[in-house]
Amino acid sequence: MENQNGFLGRRGFLQQASVATAGLLAGSLSDVLGTTMGKRKVAMVGTGHRGTGMWGSPVVKEFGDIIDFVGLCDINRGRAETAKKMLGVNCPVYTDFDKMMQDTKPDLLIVTTVDATHDKFIIRGMELGADIITEKPMTTDEGKCQAILDAEKRTGKKVTVTFNYRYSPHRQKIYELLRAGAIGKVTSVDFHWYLDTRHGADYFRRWHRLRENSGSLWVHKASHHFDLLNWWLESEPESVYAQASLEHYGKNGQQRGTNCRTCSHKTSCKFYWDMTKDNRLMSLYAQNEQYDGYLRDGCVFKEDINIFDKMAATIHYANGVNVSYSLTTYSPYEGYRIAFNGTGGRLEAWIKESGKMVIEHYDELMLSKNFGDVEYIKIPQAEGHGGGDALLRDKIFRNPHTPDTYRQTAGSRDGAMAILVGIGARKSVETGLPVKISALTDLKPKAVKS
Repeated sequence: MENQNGFLGRRGFLQQASVATAGLLAGSLSDVLGTTMGKRKVAMVGTGHRGTGMWGSPVVKEFGDIIDFVGLCDINRGRAETAKKMLGVNCPVYTDFDKMMQDTKPDLLIVTTVDATHDKFIIRGMELGADIITEKPMTTDEGKCQAILDAEKRTGKKVTVTFNYRYSPHRQKIYELLRAGAIGKVTSVDFHWYLDTRHGADYFRRWHRLRENSGSLWVHKASHHFDLLNWWLESEPESVYAQASLEHYGKNGQQRGTNCRTCSHKTSCKFYWDMTKDNRLMSLYAQNEQYDGYLRDGCVFKEDINIFDKMAATIHYANGVNVSYSLTTYSPYEGYRIAFNGTGGRLEAWIKESGKMVIEHYDELMLSKNFGDVEYIKIPQAEGHGGGDALLRDKIFRNPHTPDTYRQTAGSRDGAMAILVGIGARKSVETGLPVKISALTDLKPKAVKS
C-alpha cells in the first residue's frame, strides 16, 4: 500500500422521466446497492486528504443513517487514527488490508490510495466480497486495467468509478444540449485545460510527481477530462497521438530543497507554500511523517520528478469525432476552454475556476447556430467540483435506483476508457507513434448512436 491521495454541492438532483440514453456501462454499483436491510457496512483504504475529505466526513454527515464505517486502513497508522478522529466514527483502524476485510466484511469498499495501488485493493476487495467505489483514475496501466476487468467478471462484484465532473450542472447542460442536437452532428472538439501555479504546482509537490505512482498527469488528471469527452460524445476513443515534456518544474528549477517547511529559499522561491497554515493537512500529514516519511509539501523542483508538465494530444473517436486536447500545469488561472464543432453550429465555454481573473457566480455556455443567432446560457456555480460532489454521493448512497437520465453513473468500462486514452498518450510520447486503444486491453471501442 502506498501513501494516500491528496487535494482535494449542492443537492436536488434534477431527474426526468425519460428513458436513459444508451450507455457504455458494463454494470455499476448503483445496480446492486440498496438491496440489503439496515445500514450498509463501509470500509475505506487510503485515509489521506481526498479519502477523508470526499468520502469520509461528508459521507458520515450526509448518510450516517444508512451507512456505517466498519474499518479504516492505511500504511500510515498515525494518519488512519487521525482520519478516525476527523470522521468521528467508532471503528478499528488497520495497516493490514486483508485483516480489515476479513474482520469487518464490508458490503462496500472505498479505494482512495495512491493511483498505482488501486488495482490490488479493487481486485482483492472484490475477492473478499465487497463492491467497490474507487477514485479516479481506476488504475495506471493497461495490465492492471485488464486485471480489474477480469476480476469484476470473475467475482460478480461491481466497480463504480467516481467521475464527479459528470454531475456538475454546467457539464450536464453540455450533455443535454449535445444530445438534443443543438449543433447538429458533432464533428470535432477543441479542449484545453489550464492548471494554475497553486493547484498545478501541487501535483509536483506530492507523490503524483513520480510516474510510477500516478501514471503521470496523462492518467491522474487528464482521465477526468477524457471521461468527460467520452461521456459528452457518447463514443469511445479509437486512437491517440501525443506529445509532452517537462519544461518548468523538476530539474528545470534554479534552486531547490527537500520540502517547503525546511527550505532555505523560502523568501526567494515563488512556489514556496506554507503548509503550517493548513491545520487539516498538518494533522493528516506533518504530524504523521514519522510513520512513513511522506512529505506533503515537497519541493516542486526535486530532481526525481518524472511526470510531464506540458501535454497535447489528438484523439480520434469511433464515431468519427476528432479531438484536440492540451493540459498546461503552470497557468496564471485555473479552468478550461472547450468548443464542440457541429454540422449545425458551435457550442463553447471558457470556464475560469480560480486565479488572476474576475470570477463570475455562473458558468456560461455560448451556443452559435449556423445561419442563426448566438445564445448565451448561464448556469449558477456551486461548490465541490462545480456542484458534482454532493450529487455523486447522493446517487451512490441515498438514491442508487433513481433513473440515470444523463448516464452519469460510471462503471469499470467507463473507468477503463478514460485511463486508456492517457495510457495510450503516454506510450505515444515514448514511441512518437499513434496508439490504438484496442491494442491495450480486450475492450474494443464502440461508437454509440444517440
